[in-house]
Amino acid sequence: MTPQLVLGGALLAVFAWRFHREPRRLSNGLLLLCGAGLVLLGLLDELAPDVLIVLIALSPLLVAGLAVLLIVNGVRVLRRERFRLGNALSLLAGLAIVAVIVIVPAGFLIAAREDDPGVLPALLLSLLGVAGYIGFVFTLVTLYALVYSRLTPAPGHTAIIVLGASVSRGTVPPLLASRLDKAVQLYRRELSAGHTPLVVTSGGQGPDEPVTEARAMGGYLREHGMPDDVLVEEDRSTSTRENLVLSHRLLAERGAGGRLLVVTSSYHALRAAIQSRQLRLPAQVAGAKTARYYVPNAFLREFVALLADHKVLHGTILALIVAGPPVLYLLG
Repeated sequence: MTPQLVLGGALLAVFAWRFHREPRRLSNGLLLLCGAGLVLLGLLDELAPDVLIVLIALSPLLVAGLAVLLIVNGVRVLRRERFRLGNALSLLAGLAIVAVIVIVPAGFLIAAREDDPGVLPALLLSLLGVAGYIGFVFTLVTLYALVYSRLTPAPGHTAIIVLGASVSRGTVPPLLASRLDKAVQLYRRELSAGHTPLVVTSGGQGPDEPVTEARAMGGYLREHGMPDDVLVEEDRSTSTRENLVLSHRLLAERGAGGRLLVVTSSYHALRAAIQSRQLRLPAQVAGAKTARYYVPNAFLREFVALLADHKVLHGTILALIVAGPPVLYLLG
């Protein structure tokens, strides 16, 4: 047995233990990614160097293909959704990848023709470092988000909290309907297990919404057979964190302590779970299906939001990556 298999297996064992104890930790994803990578290298054994060479040789084509797919997806999202920055992330990410593909080789060609290229190679290495770090963290977040979104906690919850989304037309749009349908499914599963949880619809009223999200969601659930006496409307929140805090407060006022089950879209499940852990709520999050065309843009949006949630950490790392090569050049 190779050292890679032993170390990879150990990391996966630690991941399984930590995931069972507390699945709402993003660091679980790092253990999963590193463990799976090492196990794969161990299984390839002597073929690993050849496989890595092939991957490195094909990487420009793979990256270019990813850029094209993101641009195409971005255009499709903007055609089907409202034109705003949050819906343009796929397009912007694809264009950013194209920019790196063009700028880095062109920069190194220019540097190679100069007798004294100066700090240019160092700046290009900084750009590659930033792109590599963002790519690694995005892979980590996406992989673990996909794993977590498929987690369905066992029955036995005091309440089900459904996170809201825009109801600009006063009715429930497909994305929000998917969350509510998931909540109905989970509520019926709780009934079958002998539990009767409260169901909280959580969402306030934005400037472009004729009614509160909570009211529109409550109406949808009543139309789909949800008993009125189990419904609770939380109609003041304007963010995921407020969804969780204000819903928990309403439940506490009703004496409904115990385990909570939060329902949101699959792409949003991990970030909502991380926030529920930061708030020390006894909650897990279940993810509802998202339209396929919207998935890449949705995961990119959550990735940006997670970076913003930990801006000091990631900002410090990116600053060190950017400064590293130029500083080494100046010291040399």
